[in-house]
This record gives sequence, structure tokens and C-alpha cells, in this order.
Amino acid sequence: MAAFKVVIPARYASSRLAAKPLLDIGGKPMVVRVAEQAAASGAEEVWVATDHAEIAATVEAHGFSAMMTSARHATGTDRIAEVAVQRQWPGDTLIVNVQGDEPLIDPELIRQLARRLDANAHAAIATACHPIRERETLFNPHAVKVVLDRQGNALYFSRAPIPYARDDFSSPGKFPAQLPAYRHIGVYAYRAAFLEAYGRLQPAPIEHFEALEQLRALWCGYRITVLVVAGAPAAGVDTEEDLQQVRALWAS
Repeated sequence: MAAFKVVIPARYASSRLAAKPLLDIGGKPMVVRVAEQAAASGAEEVWVATDHAEIAATVEAHGFSAMMTSARHATGTDRIAEVAVQRQWPGDTLIVNVQGDEPLIDPELIRQLARRLDANAHAAIATACHPIRERETLFNPHAVKVVLDRQGNALYFSRAPIPYARDDFSSPGKFPAQLPAYRHIGVYAYRAAFLEAYGRLQPAPIEHFEALEQLRALWCGYRITVLVVAGAPAAGVDTEEDLQQVRALWAS
């Protein structure tokens, strides 16, 4: 398959966990653990994009590359785009966005996502999802759903229960076994050309109401190809409880 890069956006500030990228996971900072998983995917380059000098210094002290980026970026996508521009990567470069709070991410998922984008020349973005088997997840607004076309491209992302099984959902507790319902997994691969254009795209009204950044790309006509995997990946770290669970998993 084609070569690909990984960029890990890592902000110092966090509303729930202070200095989250530097929190210890099994004797190393979290962001370093993420970089190790990214390197294991076979990426030809792994970069941590940060707005904080201590994060950059820590990453480099552990043998990885870091780039200081603007503190004004509204999203991780903007931060990754700055790296692509500064590195002058050609427009057809494949770049996987791995969040800096996912120390347990499977390197194979990263590799498969890059392969998916490489195999779909019509797409600007690749992302992933897994089947939903229970009603509770489908109706949970914190679980983002995606509907696919027959070629595996995203038609829409929503916090609402889509697709909606009109007849089955009239009965409490019923969930149709063949419903093509998928939960979105928030990992992305991009072509550098899309990232270069991203900053000029107008935010979409649907993006505002759903609070889902990926809808901007769909609204502006970009295709998103979606990798379907069997189940949910390992959870990231958003809260103190998440942190303790990941530490326990690492210790075991």
C-alpha cells in the first residue's frame, strides 16, 4: 500500500484533565504512548502537533518528532492542516489523525484506515464505524451514528437514531436484527489537498446543530469513505475514571 503519515494533535489545556497529554501511562506520558502505537502502524512519519513547549520537549526527549502549532486553532483538523502545510507535503499525501488521548489505539486500525483512503481515489477523507446491535446505543445522543451508501461512503452523520426503523421502533425494546445501523469511530485519514482547503470551507448549518465537524466536508461536497470494523476500539481518556481504567489495563 501507499506510504502514509500520522499526525497526533495534542493540546495542553483540557476541561476535564489538566495537562492530559503528559499524564503517566505505565511509566511514560500518554502522548508518547500514542506515538508508539502510531509508529507500530508502519507510518513513514509520526508527528505530534502541539501548542505547548513542554509537550513538544517531552515528545522529542522520547525520540519522536514534534511541531509547535498555533494556539488559536479551533479544531484538531486545523492543527493537522498546519503541519501538512509546514512540511510541504504533496496534495496526494495520506495523513492519519490519531487523537493524543488514545494510548490503546490499535496500530492495525491506523494502517487499515490509510489503506482504505488509498484504495478510494474519489474520497478526500476516510473514517471508521462498527455495527450497532442494541437500541440503547442507537438512541444515545453521545454515540454518533453514520449512514452509508452502497459503496461505503458516508451519507450523513448524526446524534439522532439513524436509520430509523419506523415499524419496529413503535414497540418498546424492539431492535431489528438486520438494521444497517453503525456507530462512528472518531479516527480519520485525509489527503493533504483536503487539509490545505479545509481552512477555507464555510462551516455548515448542520455542523452547528449536530456539533459534528465532519459534516462540513459532506456539506461542501467532499466524499468520506468509511471502514466498517467488527467492534468498538479501545476507549480513549476523557475523564479521571477513563485514566484509571487505561492505567489498569496497561498494568495488566
